[in-house]
Amino acid sequence: MKRALVTGGSGGIGAAICRRLAADGCHVIVHAHRGRAQAEAVVGEIVAGGGSAEAVVFDITEREPTATALADLLAAGPIQILVNNAGIHADAVFPGMSGEQWDRVIDVCLNGFFNVTRPLILPMIRTRWGRVVSLSSVAAITGNRGQVNYSAAKAALQAASKSLALEVASRGITVNAVAPGIIATGMADGAFDAATIRTLVPMQRAGKPEEVADLVGFLVSDQAAYISGQVISINGALI
Repeated sequence: MKRALVTGGSGGIGAAICRRLAADGCHVIVHAHRGRAQAEAVVGEIVAGGGSAEAVVFDITEREPTATALADLLAAGPIQILVNNAGIHADAVFPGMSGEQWDRVIDVCLNGFFNVTRPLILPMIRTRWGRVVSLSSVAAITGNRGQVNYSAAKAALQAASKSLALEVASRGITVNAVAPGIIATGMADGAFDAATIRTLVPMQRAGKPEEVADLVGFLVSDQAAYISGQVISINGALI
């Protein structure tokens, strides 16, 4: 049974990814920053359905505590599937954006990728099989007003994914990014009402977290072994 770590696994998209990977036979490590109760609820749902899962809580922006938490997890065996899903918004027009808003988004979305991915790559290399999928955003492709910080972090995440894919391609490891558009989660619900979504999205609806999870599930499967270094957007023809 392959072990999969999903950062930000207690939220809408993250929880859907956890459920999908568990249904595909993985042991899923559901990560949360503060929401242990939410992570445990996802674990409980998976276990009740006959799957295998556990919860873990740490701050991915803190390098040493993250390394310690990952070392503890690796003591039980390699983690061969990593989904970097954790991310935050701190929106403001650029002239009014604070340094704290800039730093916090970069810390979670980009530095978090480094802090979690780097310790797990060498164990993947030793097994000569691994999958890394990082959740980006259409904002990284098109830009978005009020999200200079978020767009920059996610665009850098895409570039990092492409570069890492080149480094590990000969080791049986694939690295890809998924760039969702408007997805029906708590994060998006406050930003887009139904009328706005119908205007913006040619499919006239928001995507479902399960649709993003299905794409991630495919990318971490054996069927996607020749797909690497790609940014795949799931957006209802928005772009």
